[in-house]
This record gives sequence, C-alpha cells and structure tokens, in this order.
Amino acid sequence: METSGSFDDLVLRATGHQPYAYQRRLAEDGLPELLRAPTGTGKTLAATLAWLYRRRFHPEPVVRSATPRWLVYVLPMRVLVEQTTSFVRRWLRSLGLEGDVGLHVVMGGEGRVEGSWRDHPERDAIFVGTLDMLLSRALNRGYVESRFAWPIDFGLLNAGCQWVFDEVQLMGPALPTSLQLEGLRRRLGSAIPCGSMWMSATVDTASLETVDHPSVGRVLEIDEDDRRGPLQRRMDGTKRVRRLGVDVDPKRYAASVAGELMARHRPGTLSLAVLNTVERAQDLRKALVRATAAEVVLLHSRFRPADRARRTEDALAPLDPSGPGRIVVATQVLEAGVDISATTLFTEAAPWPSVVQRAGRCNRDGLADGAALLWAPPPAPQPYERADVEASICALGDLEGEVLTPATIGQREVPVSEVVHPVLRRRDLLGLFDTTPDLSGNDLDVGRFIRAAGDLDVQVAWREVTDAGPADGEKPPNRRELCAVPIGALREAVQDADGETARDVGAAVPIGALPKAVRGRAAWRFDHLEGRWVSVAGNAYDVRPGHVVILRSSEGGYDPVLGWDPTSRHHVAPVDPGEGPAPLAEPEEAVGDDPITFVRRWVGLRQHLAEAEQAVRHLLSALDPPGLSAAHHEAAAAAARLHDVGKAHVLFQDALLATLRQGEEAPPADGGPWAKSGRAGRLRYGGRRYFRHELASALALLDGWSEALAGVEEPDLAVFLVAAHHGRVRLGIRSLPGEDRPDDPAKRFALGVHDGDQLPEVDVPGARLPAVTLDLWPMELGDDPAGRPPWSRRVLALRDRADLGPFRLAFLEAAVRLADWQASAAHDLPEPLTETP
Repeated sequence: METSGSFDDLVLRATGHQPYAYQRRLAEDGLPELLRAPTGTGKTLAATLAWLYRRRFHPEPVVRSATPRWLVYVLPMRVLVEQTTSFVRRWLRSLGLEGDVGLHVVMGGEGRVEGSWRDHPERDAIFVGTLDMLLSRALNRGYVESRFAWPIDFGLLNAGCQWVFDEVQLMGPALPTSLQLEGLRRRLGSAIPCGSMWMSATVDTASLETVDHPSVGRVLEIDEDDRRGPLQRRMDGTKRVRRLGVDVDPKRYAASVAGELMARHRPGTLSLAVLNTVERAQDLRKALVRATAAEVVLLHSRFRPADRARRTEDALAPLDPSGPGRIVVATQVLEAGVDISATTLFTEAAPWPSVVQRAGRCNRDGLADGAALLWAPPPAPQPYERADVEASICALGDLEGEVLTPATIGQREVPVSEVVHPVLRRRDLLGLFDTTPDLSGNDLDVGRFIRAAGDLDVQVAWREVTDAGPADGEKPPNRRELCAVPIGALREAVQDADGETARDVGAAVPIGALPKAVRGRAAWRFDHLEGRWVSVAGNAYDVRPGHVVILRSSEGGYDPVLGWDPTSRHHVAPVDPGEGPAPLAEPEEAVGDDPITFVRRWVGLRQHLAEAEQAVRHLLSALDPPGLSAAHHEAAAAAARLHDVGKAHVLFQDALLATLRQGEEAPPADGGPWAKSGRAGRLRYGGRRYFRHELASALALLDGWSEALAGVEEPDLAVFLVAAHHGRVRLGIRSLPGEDRPDDPAKRFALGVHDGDQLPEVDVPGARLPAVTLDLWPMELGDDPAGRPPWSRRVLALRDRADLGPFRLAFLEAAVRLADWQASAAHDLPEPLTETP
C-alpha cells in the first residue's frame, strides 16, 4: 500500500488543484453517512479521492485496513455514470494507479462486469453504475446478468464495500432500499463490514430513516469556512428568475417554447432547456432545428452508447464565443451531476428538488454575466405529481425577477408530496436468497424496490433477423448495440395491433398511445431453460425489467439523432458489436451449460480439485473476512476439494470425450476421470437434458461419500457450497419442464440425475472414494425414513443461522465459485497451478 504524501498532495496530483476544506475533512475523518452539499461543490471528488486516500495512502495502517476494498458509486442516470467514470479514470491515470485500482462500469448495455474483479476480488476497485444495475445485483437479481451469476454479485457486493449514493433526490424507491440494505447487513451480519454514504444538496435526515436503518449517523455539511474559500465564486453564482409566456396546448407547445428560447438565447453562449419527458424534448429539438442558426444538441437516456457519447461530447464541447452558440435540449439526465454551466437555462416546472438541481446548471461556474433562469408550466404534470408541479409554479412565480444564488434557492421551503415507496423488509431479502424461478419461469420481482413503475427499463438491440428469429447460437447483443427503453413503451411496441392493454409494472396502460401501424413488432428474448432466443411479440407480459430484447432492424424504432422513437418505422442500422463485452454469457448460459469446462488442456479431476482448494484458501486468506469463523473457512476448503466429484458420472465423462474431433486420439485413460476438456464445445448428455454434475456431487456427499467430510465441523455448509457452485442448485432441487424422464415412473429425477445413478470409485485429494449409488431423497418435502431433513430445510437452516445468514452464506458461495474459476483459468496460462500434496 502507498502511504506517502498528504491528501492535498493526492488531489493536486490527480486534478491539478487543491481540495476544498470539506473534502479534506472527509479524508481525515472518513466518509459520513450523509454528505449535504450544494450542486457544483465537488461531491464526486470528495467521495472518490477521500476513499482512495484512506484505502491506499493514509499513514495509519489501521485506517487503511478498515477502509473497504471496493468503492461502489451509485448514480440515478447513465449520463452521470459516463461523466463520473471519465473523471475517475483521469484521476487514476494521473496518480499512476490504473493497473492497481480496478475501474468497472455497471449500467445497462455496458456488459457484464466480471472481468478482473471476479478474477481477483481481493484487489482494490471502484465500481460506477446506475442504481438499477447495482442495486439489483445487491438484491440477488442482477439486471442484464446471467441468472446463474446473481449469487456471486450478491455475495461480493454485500461484503467489504463502501457504497456511495449520489443525487439522493432522484433515487425514488431505491433510496429506502439502499437504507434497508445497509441496516440489514448490520442486523444479519456480513463477511466483511460495509458502509454507505448518501449525498445530495436537498435531502433531509428524516428521509434517511427506515425500519432497519432507524437513524442517520454522522452528517457533514458545507460550513462558512468552505464558503469563504475557493468555493465562494461557485456559491455566489447568480441568476435572475423569469417566467416565459408559452402556449401550453400540446400541439403548439414545442414551437412556442422554441420561439421564446431563441429570443433569449445569446450568441456565443450556452443555453440549456430541461424538459420533463423525452417526447417533449424530442419535439423541442425538432422545432429549434427548423428555426435557429445555433447548434442544437438533444440529450436523454434513450440512446445507444455511441450515439449518446456523441451527443454528450457535443453538449460539453468548448464554445466559439464569436459563433451563434449552442442550445442543449435535455431531460432529467442533466438535472444532476453533469458539470455544465449555461448562461440561459429554461426548465419546465417540476418538483422543487428537481428545480433546485436544474438551477444548479445555470451559471454553475459563477462566470456568466446576466445569467437567466427561465421557466414555464408544462402541458401536463406527468411524470410528476400534479400537486408538486403546482407548488413549484407558485414558488417560481413568487420569485419572479429575483436574483438567486445556489444557497438562496436551496433554502426556500416548497412542499413536496411524500411518496410512499415499497420498503424492502427482512422477509423480502430472505426470499430473494432463493434464485429458483417458479413453475412458470417467473422470479420474485425487485423492480418495485429500485425504480418507480414507469422508470423500469429493458435493453434493446436491433439486428437483421428473419421471421424465424435469431439463429441457434446467436451471440447476445454487445453493449454497443443496446438502448435503454422504458418497459411500458417496449411492451406497447411489441403488443399485437389489436391488443387491448400493455401492462406496465404496477399499472395497466391503455393501448393507443402508439398508432396500430407501429405496434406488433417482432421481438425476442433469451430463455435460459430452452437455451435459445424466444419470441415475445404479441405477449407484452413476457418482457420484464432487465431483459435484453432483440428487435428487427427493418421495423424501426430508433433514430441516431432522436434516440428511441417508437413511432418510426425507418430501418435501424445495426451496430457492429466489435470485440467488447456482452451483457450475457457468450453464448448465454442455459441450465445444462458448463462453459468453464473447456480450457486449453485435459485436466484430471483430482488435479482440478486440489487446485480449487488451493485457490479458495488463498482467496479467503487475502480477503481475511472478519465475519467468518475458522469452521466456515474449512467448510469452503472442503467444498472446493470435493465440488466436482459428480463429474465422475459416466454421462459427464462421455460428454467430455464427445468434444474430441473425429479421428482425434483420446486423452490417456490413466489421466481420468476428467474435469476439463482440452477441446471447445458444448456438453450434450444423450437422453439426460439439463444434467448437472454438481447435483450428483451433493447427493453423493449426503449419502455414500459422507465420510469425505469427516472432521469438517460444518458438513451441511460444505455440501451446500458444492451444490451451489454453478448457481443452478441452491435452495431447491426440482425437475424442470421438458426434462427427460426415467423409464421407471416411480423413480425420482431432477436436473438430469435419476434415482439409482452410480458414481464410480474416484480419487480426490487425500482420499479414494468408493463407488456410490445416488438417491434423490433430499428433494422431498419431508424427512426421509431415517429422519434426515430434506434439502430445502437444510439450506434454510444455514440461511437463517445467526452466525451465517444470507450475506455470509452468499459470500462463501462466491468464494468457492471464484476459486473454481481461478483453478480452471490457470490452464490458459503457460504453466498450471502446482498441486498441493
């Protein structure tokens, strides 16, 4: 760890300027639970560099070791993620830490984030992402993620993380969820302590109190010393309030606003117009382009990444003071966090916290002369409550002609409706530990805990697809292809033209907002049970938050300048995905898949088990989780040592050898049974669809091979970790629809394993296990004749134990799974891991 230099030196090296006094206090005293600071005062730097200083540069070893290894920076909007990521990347580069501190972007379309942090979770890292992507992972339902990887993220993001929630006023139901998660981690225990900090200019402590987070800890605010320092110019930046007389008739509104805005736009300067909906922003952009010489840029959240990056770059580019200037038309994406300073700003009336945040983009740097804050009532209050919009209209009317600073506008008290959001309770969190879908393939929905119903998204890609849909083996969309689309809008677009409703999450929305001619689009999503892309056209209910959906390019729905546009039927040019990461596994994992079986060498089972045990011991030693006991460590080591014994099953061995090319010589028989194939392919188990070797492993360890766990203090924990190491077998064991049945109807079967299957003798590190017959008695609901409890009761007992609980249990699960991956990945290196004696 680096320990030289002061915090001031660190900030100077990273940014070229000295920190503000309050930022220095964060570095010295640690991150509080609440940072209340006006917009434009450097909260991003305060959170990020203060954490980095305390983690890597603080002179006291006890401070460095107590600082969480991961900073998880949560933002409400994608454009804020992109800007924050660019800042953090620049700071790490200036400090020479790019190779030492990971930087991972987690947002819809950005792709899976397993990369280096899953390879080496003990390393320091910064995660920057949207609240839906990060909180869904912390709730064991990771959006745009393989369902089988959910428990990994759940286990690791609830252990040893400093969570930072920026722009609290925009979080909606995610705010109480974040508070409850912090409270429940303390109540139920975690493997490594976590911390949370909430940041905003307009939040009060009462909004940060929930049933399991009943009080707010330390609060840090900007004080008078800060205001007299370098911050003074920004804090004193003024703007005069003026109402625009616009026509609120929806048909004439955009043209009316455009005319008023052009009359007040000053050449050579930046004007900013913030509207409450994407549709009105698109209409205003069209009206301005037809009537002004100024550059017009449209920016909202419904663009594909490359188009959004171009729009953002255009919006933030330097201005020519002798030119016509620029007008940026935006939605709430520029309401918070974006470092842009407009001479003239127009906003539709919105809830007062939003007005305060938007006003922070007007004369943000304090350099503009005669800055103007213009406003008008919107044609309709949606997406906000009418009472909140009307309260702001009254407040802004009272301020007509006044000159305001960030402090004076922020101090004004304006009523805001108290919105009652669903609150994540202990029972909800415990229910989410189970990742098994119900019999119809549905999961417990976490959308209500993350975003308001109308704010939930799916990710959409456009491809040249035939009527038959994506071909078998079609690669999932790459992040470059994906556009975030409101789930209600997508559901309406794929609903049959004659359908009566497209049910949004939490509400029934009448079909009719879209003309029939642009409804009924063909659409496909990946089905993890079928292992293929399936059609959802005509079935709006089959589209759920977090899904990745493929639309047909020929049917339109997108414009590179306007973004998502469901009224357009113009051909959408597909995006070349290039070599970037896909948000799903490649190919997306079905239940029967086992992609890490394929490495560069044939690896024997005993060798792989020894390497996995070595890897998990190393990982737990490096992470040193204080919330786990020596018995927990040993259970994880035993699980790694035995996790793949079910691969000795003849079905698995035959499937591995079937990957050999025709005429190719088989690997030496004395090296088997095999754990890894030296040939790429897809395992196919003739007549045993969905076969899972880890279920065979767990069943054998519960019965004939229980002696392999002799001396292990936590045998049930070890067996659970064995069963769960691919994410398919966790709380429940059950047959799947379409599974191949035994010839004998009296035999039990699940996941390709049948009563009476046999595993041969097999060598494991330190022992030789005898042949064993598998019995699926644990899948029953009650005790077996010998009084042994069923599988579900065993796992529930682990989940509910005071010394384990869901967070510690998932952390151990993640540790064993990552150790398995590390042991497998070693065979892509010049030399394999050395087997321990």
